[in-house]
Amino acid sequence: MLFPTDLAPRWTVDPNGIEWKVEASAPAHVDHIETSGEMCSLMLSYGTGEAGVLVQKPRVVWPMLRTLPNDTHASLQAAFDGSRLSIDGAPVAETLEKARLDGVINLHSRGGGLEIKRTWFVDRMRPVAVERVVVRNGSDRTVQVSLVPDEKVRETDPAKGLQGAYSIRAVAWNGEAGALRPRQTREMAVYYVAHPSSEAIPALPKSPGLSEKERRAFVRKLDGLLDLQTPNANVNRMFRFAKVRAAESLFRTKGGLVHSPGGGAYYAAIWANDQAEYANPLFGYLGYDKAREAAETSWEWFARYMNSEFRPIPSSIIAEGTSFWNGAGDRGDMAMIAYGASRYALARGDRATATRLWPLIEWCLDYLERKKGPEGVLMSDSDELEGRFPAGKANLNTSCLAYDGLLSAASLAEDLGQAEKAKGYRARADALRKAIERYFGETVEGFDTYRYYDGNDVLRAWIATPLTVGLFERAKGTIDALFSPRLWTADGLASQAGSTTFWDRATLYGFRGVLAAGDMERAMPKLLDYTNRRLTGDHVPYAVEAYPEGNQRHLSAESGLYVRAITEGLFGLRPLGLRKFELNPRLPAEWPTMSLRNVSIAGTVVGIQVKGDECEVTAKGGKSKRYPLGKPFVVDLAKF
Repeated sequence: MLFPTDLAPRWTVDPNGIEWKVEASAPAHVDHIETSGEMCSLMLSYGTGEAGVLVQKPRVVWPMLRTLPNDTHASLQAAFDGSRLSIDGAPVAETLEKARLDGVINLHSRGGGLEIKRTWFVDRMRPVAVERVVVRNGSDRTVQVSLVPDEKVRETDPAKGLQGAYSIRAVAWNGEAGALRPRQTREMAVYYVAHPSSEAIPALPKSPGLSEKERRAFVRKLDGLLDLQTPNANVNRMFRFAKVRAAESLFRTKGGLVHSPGGGAYYAAIWANDQAEYANPLFGYLGYDKAREAAETSWEWFARYMNSEFRPIPSSIIAEGTSFWNGAGDRGDMAMIAYGASRYALARGDRATATRLWPLIEWCLDYLERKKGPEGVLMSDSDELEGRFPAGKANLNTSCLAYDGLLSAASLAEDLGQAEKAKGYRARADALRKAIERYFGETVEGFDTYRYYDGNDVLRAWIATPLTVGLFERAKGTIDALFSPRLWTADGLASQAGSTTFWDRATLYGFRGVLAAGDMERAMPKLLDYTNRRLTGDHVPYAVEAYPEGNQRHLSAESGLYVRAITEGLFGLRPLGLRKFELNPRLPAEWPTMSLRNVSIAGTVVGIQVKGDECEVTAKGGKSKRYPLGKPFVVDLAKF
């Protein structure tokens, strides 16, 4: 579904979340959102039907309950019709009054004289999605109130489950009929849980209120990490939501804690683009311990596939780490891994971690040297779009990511005492930079930009990638092309000029690149429009995967890319060593100040305050230094 673009904002922003107040005469509207815990994920369709009637349809995914065949999509999942609230044995006709998103999903409704608040979330550590229901009797009479799940138990076919049959349950908590006097309040809930039928039902939360407190504590923890403060409330709020979505999609597989995209299809598995390239560089400086744990599990999984014959590491390690997918061949996956692993290791600032990751980084760069074509750019079978659009035998993304990976790996090699290796990587990076310009630099549709592959004569969204890795030779023409009517749409960048397909990941790369290039006059209005649409429009509150594919699912790593558009684009943050990093803040003309607090980088925690024409960096312990704006500067904590 493509959501309309010409409507006034549906949601309003406040200091703690966003809210949609449903007008009595408003037409029907249903949205969908995903939220996750370590053992399951919830996709909730919610909103209003005719005459404002409450709509809520949950679908729950249990990634570690595997179905057969045990492939990428083999996570047990079930759709439900939602619970039924009854008064004196008769179903209550509920009308939605408002919805609120503040780390959980709150639906406020009325019906039968009751004031009803439903709160949806996923338990942090249990395979349980929670529908917490608090009802208040606003009438003048005592009523019998009950909460009944739509379906109590269903059993799956044992021939279709890795562990045989599974039991899927909707378990009522305090849902039995009971008297509710006028002005009295009662808490009830439904727990949506699944387990192997041969095993006992898992321990359920002692109360839905306690489970919600655990969820809110997780959200508060993330609020305090990598804390963005700007004069724009929508950017602040979108950034905070993006941190939550990026960091919540962690699943406790038998092979370790892993970050996975979600979306009803991609769980208990990792990808070279979503995890290695998009999310893990952020997790290097986010400061969330479990995100770091998941990142390092992913590096371990990829590293298992290193081999002396230099066969490619698979694009995706699936099924809790027990199998793999490589159906699109080499998508440039080794460039993605080298790029992400080297950036992650530098950001962590931990020598032991860097030493563990070094063999993987080195192997990927050795592989890439073997993929160098006669023109000096890197060959691959496809790219991260896996054949949805043509990519030729050598594409722009793969070579750009390899270029950046070589630079980061050179910095890492220097800190690990491998000066000759560092020198070699820098020489390779310099040669590749020149080859990228020679091979991909082109006038396309009248713009002095890049062709995406040999023979490409139509503008592509991924021409933004060079800007994200410091290749600014064609910045003006590239930005002209990105923001031209040929590529720019109400939903950001079209994947290809003239196409209605869009992928938010490309748009978010575009923002990061254009901000890094310093074109604030064009970047900021577009970034603010995009932020407002994703945060307050008809499909909220996160970046999405794509359209028309996937119905604009809230895949997790895209939210990580929104965060990186701010930190690496607007602030120019880049790790340069185990104890140093680069900044190049670009303060928007309308903003007197902006800051990032509690940035976990280079082995410590720093604060970054930009005001007027200078930037103040404060290290743990209170020491600070000021730097003039206008060009990149290096913060060397060893000399702080």
